[in-house]
Amino acid sequence: MSLDPENTIVMETTKGKVVIKLRPDLAPGHVERIKLLAREGFYDGIVFHRVIDGFMAQVGCPHGTGTGGSSYPDLKQEFNAEPHVRGICSMARAQNPNSANSQFFIVFDDARFLDKQYTVWGEVVEGMDNVDMIKRGEPVRDPDSIVSMKVMADAA
Repeated sequence: MSLDPENTIVMETTKGKVVIKLRPDLAPGHVERIKLLAREGFYDGIVFHRVIDGFMAQVGCPHGTGTGGSSYPDLKQEFNAEPHVRGICSMARAQNPNSANSQFFIVFDDARFLDKQYTVWGEVVEGMDNVDMIKRGEPVRDPDSIVSMKVMADAA
């Protein structure tokens, strides 16, 4: 499988490397936001604050609590028909459909009930076994974190 370096995220976590193929064809605005924040180092050191076994691992809150986002405005939803299945990366949001900002989640197992209600923007293509090892909890005690998150094109 050949990956487009401009549309691939390399995420080093405390459990190992995770490679995410971005899907600008599904959610161009969300992909741009993820790349912008990754390039600014926003995600570096942020913890997986909500990890539910058999469901998903959520990350992207600068406070580590699920209550915050970046300094940028919230995004307009880009709901799409891509199914929420193992390895899918989708944006977290509040009740308002247009409230996604910086938090996202990686799906562990089939979560089709989320389809067309959350914006899918990527999929894990390598390292899902590392995602599986992330510590569970709501909130997580002594949580795992993103060590660094970069756009592959920028990685030396």
